[in-house]
Parts: sequence; C-alpha cells; structure tokens
Amino acid sequence: MANQFADGRFRFAVGIEDTFVPQTAVGRRALDEYELTQHYEMWSTDLELARASGATAMRYGIPWYLVNPQRGRFAWSWLDRVVDKLDELELETIVDLMHYGTPLWLDNQFLNASYADVVAEYAAAVADRYRGRLTAFTPLNEPLINAIFCGEEARWPPYLSGADGFVKLVRALVRGIVATQAAIDAVTGGESTFVHVEATQRFTLPSEPASEELVLLRNRVFLIEDLLTGRVDDDHELSGFLRANGFGDDDLAWCRDNTANPDVMGVNYYPHLTTVEVTNGARSAWPRIDGGTEGLAEVMRAFAARYGAPVFLTETSQTGSVADRVAWLDASVETLFRLRDDGIDVVGYTWWPLFDLVDWDYREGIKPADKYLVQMGIYDLHRDEIGRLERRHTPVVDRFRFHAEAAVAVS
Repeated sequence: MANQFADGRFRFAVGIEDTFVPQTAVGRRALDEYELTQHYEMWSTDLELARASGATAMRYGIPWYLVNPQRGRFAWSWLDRVVDKLDELELETIVDLMHYGTPLWLDNQFLNASYADVVAEYAAAVADRYRGRLTAFTPLNEPLINAIFCGEEARWPPYLSGADGFVKLVRALVRGIVATQAAIDAVTGGESTFVHVEATQRFTLPSEPASEELVLLRNRVFLIEDLLTGRVDDDHELSGFLRANGFGDDDLAWCRDNTANPDVMGVNYYPHLTTVEVTNGARSAWPRIDGGTEGLAEVMRAFAARYGAPVFLTETSQTGSVADRVAWLDASVETLFRLRDDGIDVVGYTWWPLFDLVDWDYREGIKPADKYLVQMGIYDLHRDEIGRLERRHTPVVDRFRFHAEAAVAVS
C-alpha cells in the first residue's frame, strides 16, 4: 500500500463543500452543493482561487450521480476538464469519491443488494481513467454521519430510523468501503493512497456518571473505522450493541477477514459543531458548545493513537465574522504544530470550505438557497445583480496563505 503523504511535508489544503443527495421527496429538495454554489459553472475560477490561497493540496469531490448516470455508463467530459485544471495548478488532490449520496438509479440506495459492487465499479472507473494523475482517494466521507442521517434519523435516503437502521447502514457502508479500496488497488496495482475521513463527536458531562447511552455515543465515533480495520471482536465496547441490532457472527467474521486500512486517518473537527453538552433533556435537545483547541488536540491524539496512522485535519473552520475565522485559523494551526512537536504524526491541515456553503437544512426548507448560506469559507459568496454568486476575497485568504507559505518554507 502506497502513502504519498509519508514524505515529511506538511500540507495546507482547502476543500469545496460537496454534499450530493440528489433524491427528492415530498418536503425534501435535492441537495447538490456544487449546483447551489454555482461551482459547476465557476469550477475553473474556484480551483484558481484555491491555488491563489497558497494551498498546495485539495480535497475534491466527484458527483457520483452525474458522472455515473446509469450503471456501467460514465459521463467524463466535465470531470476530464477539472482534472486537467488540477494538474495545471499542481494541486495535490485527495479525491472525495463519496460525499453521502448515491445515484438516482440505485433503488434503496445503500441498502441495495448491489451497492458494494456498484460503488466499487464507479471507484475503479475513476482510478483507471485518471491513473497516475489522481492517486489519493477517500472511499467515503464521514461514514458515521452518513449512518446517522440515513440510518438513525431518517433524514436522507433510505430513510431508516433507530438503532436497527443505524446498524444496517453501518454494515452497508463498511462493505462498500472495503470493496472500493480493493477495486482501486486492483486497478492501480496497490499504488494508491487511501485517506479515510471521519467526523468527530465529543460529549461533555458536567458531573453525573456516564449513562449507557453516553457510553454508546462516545464509542461509536470509532465504530466504523474499527470495523474497517478488523478491531471488532467480542471484547469490543460495542459488540453487544451490534449483535442486539442484527450484526451477527458472520458479519463480525467478514469484517475481520476483509479489512480496508487507512494510509492516512483524516479527522474532521469544527469548534462550534463537534462538542455536545449532555443535559437532562432528550438527546436531540443537547446543546452544542465551543470545544476550542482543547477539543481539537483531544480528537487528533485519539485517532492517531487508535489507528497508528498519520493524521490529517481534513476539515475545520469557524462560522461568523472574518475576525472569528482568522482567530480560529491561527489557533488551530498552532495546535497542530504543537502536536507535531509532541511527536504526533500530523501531516496536513484543511480549511473547509473554500467559500460559503449552503446549510443542509435547505433540503427540508422552502426558502431560496441564499437564505441558507453559512459564512465558513476563506472567501465569501455574494449574489450580484444578474444572479451570479461572486467569490469575494477576505483577510482570511491572506492569513491562510501566510500559514501555507510558512509551512512550505520549513518543509
């Protein structure tokens, strides 16, 4: 297994929000962030802005549902031009193969009996077409969030709920990731780098002893990656939970025999989203609190220790004013370099997103997309008089470039 990030260099990367949930239903609109932010029209300029920010690396998502409009048929023309541009700009690309959504033709989405096969076919087709040009792949972004939204909370297709639904999604996602990595390895002769990317969740408990539910929530942050790396046996903290919800001996044996290990462990952390304060109310009412740099250091250390792979901060940012964003940029960068000084193998930093994103509430809302724009980028979006979303430079760009150039100077 290759690892292009094992060269000692520290990468500064950016990413464009690329959630794709194209299925519609009553009260649910299609959610395609590229369409909503006009990236399909402005992709070339957006990539140039990424390079102008000082970034030398980029997480870049492929809209599976558009590139693979029917099983076995691929539409490459748009993506070909994007990859050409990435080459021209010399942006080291981590390909985000799956950012939540499946194609429209795949009925029952992740629960389709052919899901693992078709996602592997798609991944192999991408790896083969761009062999030697795209060499780092994320098989599926944030599998935990995927399992929660699709399997536990019934917000996204296939709209399952509860622990039973969550475990059904976990089984499907794990098998899809394993199949994806195997297919890419077969095409590239094992020369690709795999960057797993997982969301982080922290739960603070002021004084009361941890409940059974809280123990479950804290441990399931690692559940899917533990399954992928063959760590789940009868002694695992969640083996009982899995068994109680239909994950049998054959499933556990399959996971132990079919692993998909990361070359780099990607960690997504947002100071305003990641940490939840446990209160006496229902779980849905627990407030999010600012976890700051303490929380960032905690999760980076935890993933590094658990999986023994280099860690990459694959998403972070802060909402709000330019001053707030700059403050978080400075503090989070300082934290990562302090971790490196302490011997943690941190290989990169990603500000996500490059420009504003459309909040996922848009999917279940009725207002125009502009009403859901969230200022989290280094560039801001502003709609001009003809309806075009301008990308406006902010001082966050200059500060990001300062850090990126400083990292290059010492690498």
